[in-house]
Amino acid sequence: MEDFGFYLVITNPVSGYAKCCEAAVKAGVKMVQLRMKKAPRADIVREGRELRRITLGTATRFIVNDDPEIAAEVGADGVHVGQDDMRVKDVRHKYPMLKIVGLSTHNLAQAQASLAEAPDYIGTGPCWATPTKDIPDPTLGLITAAQMHRLVPYPAVAIGGIDSSNLPQVIKAGIKNWAVVRAVCQASDPYAAIRGLLAIAEEARC
Repeated sequence: MEDFGFYLVITNPVSGYAKCCEAAVKAGVKMVQLRMKKAPRADIVREGRELRRITLGTATRFIVNDDPEIAAEVGADGVHVGQDDMRVKDVRHKYPMLKIVGLSTHNLAQAQASLAEAPDYIGTGPCWATPTKDIPDPTLGLITAAQMHRLVPYPAVAIGGIDSSNLPQVIKAGIKNWAVVRAVCQASDPYAAIRGLLAIAEEARC
């Protein structure tokens, strides 16, 4: 799997899941994840089918968080699992239709251990404190996150508290893939928010 740059995790978007996803597709974001923690299964399936409709036939790959069964049911491109979810190899065995399996890692040891699992990509974080999880993992900081990215032969995506104020630091640390949640989901105009972040990243690379 090649590096993908911007990775949008859609969680409780003020503009609605469909509009937020449409903005990502319009802006050329290559990876979009539906994350609806604690939501009823029927709600996740409903939004998942809508996001699949929006992303189908585009360059945007659609990932469902945590649940490979729902990901397969809605026809997603893949699933993102955590350390306590189904193992990567088991997902691939049971749900071969899911072409992408991502794995969360929260420290160097977990990044190292992912080599045996060989996911398509890993998430590394949180880089900074974030309120999007009830029980947050310890923050990594960019130095450790960058080390984790260099450790694996597949893409690694930094996540956790990334926004317009610290994105230049992420880029300058040599991190090629970065995930955003609140900086887009809390924006009333998600397309403008995405375009702004892409411009910041491009400037930081110069």
